Amino acid sequence: MPRKDRLVIWPAYIDSERSRSQGRIVSKEDAVRDPKLDEITFAAMHLGLDPEVERDKAYPKHWYEKRGRVLVLKKEPKSRMIKKIARAVRKKRR
Repeated sequence: MPRKDRLVIWPAYIDSERSRSQGRIVSKEDAVRDPKLDEITFAAMHLGLDPEVERDKAYPKHWYEKRGRVLVLKKEPKSRMIKKIARAVRKKRR
């Protein structure tokens, strides 16, 4: 169970291949194709969010895919933080 001072960031939140009903939170323009935990972790470190990686976790809607999750410090509202992480991953890929 995540701590109250942390937010859970699932790769599905920023995956451009997923629909909103499949868990994507950011817009298609901000989303990236098949985001990796290492990319999300790097982006969170770059933003000063002290990331913790949990590789053996599965997004509840996709319980059969253990893609992991990243826990980050809760500094802003969740939607704003996810958008910043998605943009940082996109920028790193360029």
